[in-house]
Amino acid sequence: MPPLLVDSPLAPSTGSLPVSPASAWPRTRSDRAQRALDLVVGTLVLVVAAPLIGLAMLAVKLTSRGPVIYSQSRLGRFGRPFTIYKIRSMTHNCEKQSGVTWSKKGDTRVTRVGKILRKTHLDELPQLVNIVRGDMSLVGPRPERPEIVATLEQVLANYTDRVAVRPGLTGLAQLQLPPDTDLESVRRKLSYDRHYVANGSLWMDLRLLVSTAFHVFRLPFAVSRTLLGLPGEPEVEPERSAGPVDPNADTAVQPVCPATIREVSVNAARA
Repeated sequence: MPPLLVDSPLAPSTGSLPVSPASAWPRTRSDRAQRALDLVVGTLVLVVAAPLIGLAMLAVKLTSRGPVIYSQSRLGRFGRPFTIYKIRSMTHNCEKQSGVTWSKKGDTRVTRVGKILRKTHLDELPQLVNIVRGDMSLVGPRPERPEIVATLEQVLANYTDRVAVRPGLTGLAQLQLPPDTDLESVRRKLSYDRHYVANGSLWMDLRLLVSTAFHVFRLPFAVSRTLLGLPGEPEVEPERSAGPVDPNADTAVQPVCPATIREVSVNAARA
């Protein structure tokens, strides 16, 4: 059994993972308030988006082989696994050849229709079902795959802090940073996820939802951050805003060499 999937004192049910005390910081939002927001807004958006979901599914069905809906195991709050749903944007069973790896720009596994779905984020809409069911929230860290988390928790300190809350369809990290491509990109997103875990509130969730709507219409996050007063790089990554770090200083942070998840997994398996 991977080291993540062990019982946690914070969530004693089977199949949960231990979360460090840092993720237990006081938050100004109650679970009931967040759940109410998820149910009301999630259900409303699901009903409104149903025709778009249907059209996207039809486009996938007519242009590529395989199932229209792609299901995959992800880790939810406290590492409890759940099945996530997406509209398939890659060729069917592509990982039989590529293995578990991050998707990068120009990924040949992505279909022509899939490129459009990913660019418009229409492939993510079936996750509204996960939100209504309670597997996810509208706002939170991106849900990750168990096999990837099992590796990342070994190489990134406090990585499991991000599962102290439900994963989200959108979030502080997702709005500001591009998709994961290497360890350094994951490290940066982890800073934003931990900031959200520590400071998240219902008011922040509402502002992030408005910012997400702006993002759909291609309004840069820098603009919505200023308008809505959301935390950004100066608050989350002050060391980056301060400029380059002196490599000779004792406090210099040594960057992690970029590596794909497959490379990291191989090295972890050999250790």
